[in-house]
Amino acid sequence: MNRTRWNDYKWQLVHALPQAPALHMALDEVLTDEVAARRRPPTLRVWEWSSPCVVIGRFQSLRNEVDQEAAQRHGIEVVRRISGGGAMFIEPGNTITYSLYAPESLVAGMSFQESYEFMDAWVIDALQGLGIHAWYQPLNDITSPGGKIAGAAQTRRGGAVLHHVTMAYDIDSAKMLEVLRIGREKLSDKATQSAAKRVDPLRSQTGRTRAEVIEKMLATFRTRHGLTASRLSPEELEQANALAASKFATAAWTGIVP
Repeated sequence: MNRTRWNDYKWQLVHALPQAPALHMALDEVLTDEVAARRRPPTLRVWEWSSPCVVIGRFQSLRNEVDQEAAQRHGIEVVRRISGGGAMFIEPGNTITYSLYAPESLVAGMSFQESYEFMDAWVIDALQGLGIHAWYQPLNDITSPGGKIAGAAQTRRGGAVLHHVTMAYDIDSAKMLEVLRIGREKLSDKATQSAAKRVDPLRSQTGRTRAEVIEKMLATFRTRHGLTASRLSPEELEQANALAASKFATAAWTGIVP
């Protein structure tokens, strides 16, 4: 497969109103498949969340990652995505999540590590433009001297690549540690007193609002690769709603790895 370049495509931006966690999971599958089928141009989608949740990776154990009693107590939904990677603690307004959907030829011949660095280069540029000394940390993190900023996940299917990133704008570290089991282990192993030392929010590093950070990110992408505002088609949204109900909102899918 011959490798293509960012600027070989007319990139579209989808930034919709807040949506439910299960619908976000479904949209990732639907839009990846639409790009693979060439029914949709390569797309950058910025997520807005309607409710708090934990998103676990496709191959993670539900019981090992999440304290489900604590999640229920805090009204936090647990959903599973189609890509690998680690668990993400999400609260509306406290995270910045985006997905890239592109033909697999964009990362042709690259290892997963190379493709992570390649797909994250633009956002690292944006963060540096906000005054953060940010860099790619293999395999799938964006970090800074203040701590981890973001975690990425990726999958390739049907001739397309899905690459998505969750960035910590702000974080309720105490609640995160109640809900995520793995967070407790990592902190215990390193004798760290606060989750904020591991995941350092963008708010504290930039002093900018979440909207300002997103605006800088989109401006950087637009300058580097071009970007035109778009929206989900009625057909895409219909497919995603059906898939959310039949798959991503079900206990069978969420618990597929118990």
